Amino acid sequence: MLVTGGGGQLGRALGAAGDVVRLDRPDLDFDRPDALAQTVAAIAPRLIVNTAAYTAVDAAESDAAAAHRANAEGPAHLAAIAEQSGIPLIQISTDYVFDGLKGAPYTESDPPAPRSVYGATKLAGERAALEGCSRAIVMRTSWVYAAEGKNFVLTMLGAARKTRHLRVVADQQGCPTNADDLAAAVLGVIARIDAGWRDEYRGVFHSAGTGATTWHAFALAIFESASRHGLEPPEVEAIPTSAWPTPAHRPPDSRLDCTKLAHVFGVRLPPWRPSLERTVAAILG
Repeated sequence: MLVTGGGGQLGRALGAAGDVVRLDRPDLDFDRPDALAQTVAAIAPRLIVNTAAYTAVDAAESDAAAAHRANAEGPAHLAAIAEQSGIPLIQISTDYVFDGLKGAPYTESDPPAPRSVYGATKLAGERAALEGCSRAIVMRTSWVYAAEGKNFVLTMLGAARKTRHLRVVADQQGCPTNADDLAAAVLGVIARIDAGWRDEYRGVFHSAGTGATTWHAFALAIFESASRHGLEPPEVEAIPTSAWPTPAHRPPDSRLDCTKLAHVFGVRLPPWRPSLERTVAAILG
């Protein structure tokens, strides 16, 4: 299979599966769709998993054109290539397509209402994938982290080495998702596809770690795990979103209901706490 965005957290996790070709810049260039089509044709994959994205949420507010090229136009190009090649496309998306005001976990039937450029461009990418490819699957995830890359877990551990007092937002909640667990879910979906395409596979699916927490409680859990590996935990002050203003609006409650993924594909991601323990051990152990 072909994995775009191969240098990212999910791309690297999928690369461990074998039988995978990972593309990243400069070989992956959404600004040159003809060259991209030639590259994909040379690889001749049985399916495409698009993990490539502009993920700098705050920077996107002042660089909307770049975010749109990566998050909306990129999936549109890949959808056209997949459709022409007669292969499926799995498009990875985000909880940020929601405004976070529902007050309960979001299902796939809930109407999106992004509050940021990042969320809006990712939603446009979802729609481009579904409109351009008859065998497109959109997998929305949230709060992705891994033992490498740029993510909240590594940020917290790095900050704890520099200061004894941290301030972390406590009024936003979501579902932490380990990149290895998400990769396993993607591979589980692919296994079903390989057994034969069914019409119910097309569409949007939520794919996040089981269980939910706040950023503040997530930080406390990180340091609880880290303390077992010799890291002295800092004091972690709970603050409201208003005390940590950012250019982009974050959804205050972006919990995802992943029942549909389990029903259609028989895939469910594990609880987030054991996965966090494993990740922290890999970083510090």
